[in-house]
Amino acid sequence: MVKKSLLVLLLGLLSLILVACGGKDEASSEAQEEEVIGGDIEGATELTFWTFVGQHVDLFRDSAERWNKENPERPIKLVAETYPYDQMHNNLLMALQAGKGAPDIVDIEQSKYANYMQGEPQLLPLNEYVEPVLEDSVSSRFEMYAKDGKYYGAPTHVGATVMYYNTEIMDQAGVDIDSIQTWDDFVEAGKKVVENTDAVMWNVGTTDYLMDFFPMVSQRGSDFFNEEGEVILDNKANIETLQFLQDVLYKHEIAELTPGGMNQTEEYYGYMNDGNAATVLAPLWYMGRFLDNMPDLKGKMAIRPLPAWEEGGDRTAGMGGTGTVVTNQTEHAELAKEFLAFTKLSKEGNINLWKVLGFDPPRWDVWESEEVREDNKYYEYFGTGIFDTLLEIKDEINEIHLTEHTPDVATEYNTNVAESVLRQQTQSPEEALKAAADKIRGMK
Repeated sequence: MVKKSLLVLLLGLLSLILVACGGKDEASSEAQEEEVIGGDIEGATELTFWTFVGQHVDLFRDSAERWNKENPERPIKLVAETYPYDQMHNNLLMALQAGKGAPDIVDIEQSKYANYMQGEPQLLPLNEYVEPVLEDSVSSRFEMYAKDGKYYGAPTHVGATVMYYNTEIMDQAGVDIDSIQTWDDFVEAGKKVVENTDAVMWNVGTTDYLMDFFPMVSQRGSDFFNEEGEVILDNKANIETLQFLQDVLYKHEIAELTPGGMNQTEEYYGYMNDGNAATVLAPLWYMGRFLDNMPDLKGKMAIRPLPAWEEGGDRTAGMGGTGTVVTNQTEHAELAKEFLAFTKLSKEGNINLWKVLGFDPPRWDVWESEEVREDNKYYEYFGTGIFDTLLEIKDEINEIHLTEHTPDVATEYNTNVAESVLRQQTQSPEEALKAAADKIRGMK
């Protein structure tokens, strides 16, 4: 059971910046919305689904309609409810604590997930559906939602972090983007961009650690916690990574602080759309941000792996994510699990993660399928090499260790570390990370 003390702590946490799994965060500030699929089918079994991103309902709507066509003898009536982010997670935690009121199926965002793994998880294992597909999947994205050999969550995407290059700016600077293999190459290319164009090479954020610091930490095999849950935020690799971010701003002078603090603000969208920076570091689901907010860059942006820290090093990281689970309060356990697997673990379900949501599916065995390679709005904007890049880096995504203190790391970095190191330069990376790490250790 989830401990009461943990519940009180969680309800007292400040709201974190939601890094949605692509698409618009339609639920972050709206009241609850409900949609019923299959309600007109006689004898349908009702399943409830909670989410905090309205776009995710699109996937489940499509899946419910397909399920009812393919399984007329076992139809379902899906009641999908969309809540604001914090409200949904808090409601779920309280329902699990109370032993009643939880839905059959629910989305849990990555940074909140560890809160539901405390003690004996009140979720149902999905091993019979997960284990058969692991060999054909980016398995690290399933490990995030596992405990003691049991897989509780079905991932929504890989969230492979890539570098988006404005080829118009890079060509003007005389830089071949495929020559950028390491972060040292990136710095040298950035100097040419600054010298030969009116743009900077990059932007460094200060209010969202998932959009530069954490993926750069992860790609070098580091993390904020080790396998035992111990804090390693202030280790050497992390200090060196933060030093690099400070250096591109003030030593190499090839970058600027991100307008608006992060690359998901109206201020930043306008800045980037006007051609003021040559690159964006973000997960693949960020493609939707380009389409929705930066229309003038259509046909100019190319997707490539991240520069490696050293030749032969990892060139990506898995960032952001949502694990969809079945709660132990469902009265239709087998049907709920089978429907969830149908939606997010089957080949057709993974193809629809791309076709419906524009996400990089966890099952890499569909990345070369005809359905995934069909022309669509993403290929029209970014070109046809999206999944070729993913296939190149699919084995370079390291596992992330989530704990109940992962939200505390986000709070410390976004409010204290980035401010003192990247904005004010009042602390060294080592000083700031040590102070943050010690504070989090003190919470244990």
